[in-house]
Amino acid sequence: MSDFALWPVLAGTLAFFAVGALWYGVIFAVPWQRAAGLSNTQLREGNMGLIFALTFAFEMLIAMVLWHLIARTDPAPHVVMMMALGFAAGVMIPAIGINYLYLRKPLSLFLIDAGHFLVGMAAMGGVFVWFRG
Repeated sequence: MSDFALWPVLAGTLAFFAVGALWYGVIFAVPWQRAAGLSNTQLREGNMGLIFALTFAFEMLIAMVLWHLIARTDPAPHVVMMMALGFAAGVMIPAIGINYLYLRKPLSLFLIDAGHFLVGMAAMGGVFVWFRG
């Protein structure tokens, strides 16, 4: 398996991005907006094209790193999922938790965002398992 493969990385990125679209656009749109303290006007003021493009780029970087680790270690499918979820639970979620503590963000925002990272990484891990199958 190559250290970098475009299609699995792209598919993993798309899976994570799709989870975010559902998470913040449908499932938790109102609670997230309330917890983030953003008005409808503030949400409309952002450059959504740039925000989505950068989100996709960051998620692709995450996918590239995870795929590289998987390619270098050749783990069993259940270990791929453990790596994806472990990265979310052991690195990403604590990092935003630390940031939110200093920003004095509410617990509800942390839980919504942490859930997004956990489910998004599970989706990415599932895609990677499928590509390796």
